[in-house]
Amino acid sequence: MTQLIVLPHAELCPDGAVIEAEPGKSICQTLLENGIAIEHACEMSCACTTCHVIVREGFGSLEPAEEMEEDMLDKAWGLEPNSRLSCQAEVADAPLVVEIPRYSINMAREGKH
Repeated sequence: MTQLIVLPHAELCPDGAVIEAEPGKSICQTLLENGIAIEHACEMSCACTTCHVIVREGFGSLEPAEEMEEDMLDKAWGLEPNSRLSCQAEVADAPLVVEIPRYSINMAREGKH
């Protein structure tokens, strides 16, 4: 198991969390299984940016983002060089520290699909 530290998020995880994550599972799936209700409007199909996270530590342990994810990330609110879509980034063996941005853009809900 790999340690996944979630920094505090006012609505989803006010106190932050430390999770034992299974390598090979997506960050999004791991968060959901541990009671952190990160938005995932496209049901984890890499078709939106609602599950965007910023990997504050351990970014280099993740497999590189594929082109489809990179294209979607360009539309994410608060994009940073170490941003990933949590539905696409799989936990590896190195500990991760992730931040869930304060806002997300839900193109389907906002009528911009």
